[in-house]
Amino acid sequence: MISIRALQKSFRANQGRVDALRSIDLEVAEGEFCVLLGPSGCGKTTTLRCVAGLERPDGGEIEIAGKLVNSLARRVYVPTERRDLGMVFQSYAIWPHMNVFQNVAFPLTQGRTRYSKVDVADRVEKALKRVQLDGLGERPATDLSGGQQQRVAMARAMVTEPKILLMDEPLSNLDARLREQMRVELRKIAKSIGVTTLYVTHDQAEALSLGDRVCVMNAGEILQIASPHEVYERPASLFVAQFVGEMNFVKGTVEAKDRVASPFGAIAAAVPNGISPGAAVTLAIRPEHVQVAAAPSYGAATTVGKVMSKNYLGDAALLEVEVRGVTLFAKLAGDTELNVGQQAVVELPAQRWQVFAETS
Repeated sequence: MISIRALQKSFRANQGRVDALRSIDLEVAEGEFCVLLGPSGCGKTTTLRCVAGLERPDGGEIEIAGKLVNSLARRVYVPTERRDLGMVFQSYAIWPHMNVFQNVAFPLTQGRTRYSKVDVADRVEKALKRVQLDGLGERPATDLSGGQQQRVAMARAMVTEPKILLMDEPLSNLDARLREQMRVELRKIAKSIGVTTLYVTHDQAEALSLGDRVCVMNAGEILQIASPHEVYERPASLFVAQFVGEMNFVKGTVEAKDRVASPFGAIAAAVPNGISPGAAVTLAIRPEHVQVAAAPSYGAATTVGKVMSKNYLGDAALLEVEVRGVTLFAKLAGDTELNVGQQAVVELPAQRWQVFAETS
């Protein structure tokens, strides 16, 4: 549905040229919810704006539903209003002098295609029902909560029944609890109408909970495109491992294709191809895979550490444990009885370690 090929975009800044997009490729299937994830300045919003037609790329091509909409080489540029897409911005862009109905109806009454009053009323009613705002059409937009305003913005983006829905960090202005609720609603709405969605965020939790696929970006490049589970469980590079979720990192040296020397001794871990014995690497393991228990629970041969801090998170507890001069974070059940200063045994399952080249 969205095809991006060798897309390039640069900007001029005080420090000189900035390459926002470095020849990226991306295919988004029909009905797919694809999330662009990365830190500020990685190129995710620039990608979205190029798809929307709000930025003109310096190179490459973009197709939407099989139609070429951007190609500098072929001198093709289709303006935003002719791309059959809806957009939801971070600021919502709600008209304060209009009521809910008028805000949602705006693309129908002021857009390129004009609709009859009956058709407008019918489409607006359907759009408001999808976002659970039916019955609020006459309410002034300024009387709505932040979450309701975000729903109005979604209804307005979908009222023309576009092929593509583009969303640029639409939940970032909401409080934490409402943001979690809206994640669930966003995905349900997008799936119920079958719209192809390209969603921008820097929030890992949003990306993992919303996306059918997650596209991790940095410095204008795509580092990994995969399902949320694969991105989390098998990050393709050290950057992805650092950016997505919490991770413990330990320096090591490759001894063989299946063994890495570490402060904890030799660890049986699969070493990626191209990394030779003697090479410095970074070992990584998730906090939930670090097993910690009170010292008496294990035999004398186990690895012993000391609990340095404990943060209670409700359903979980995050412990900072010092083991052989290395600090590790472990995520345990919230009712753990381990406390700060206590000696504890630590088990690091070999199959949970991941190995990354120092330069990756």
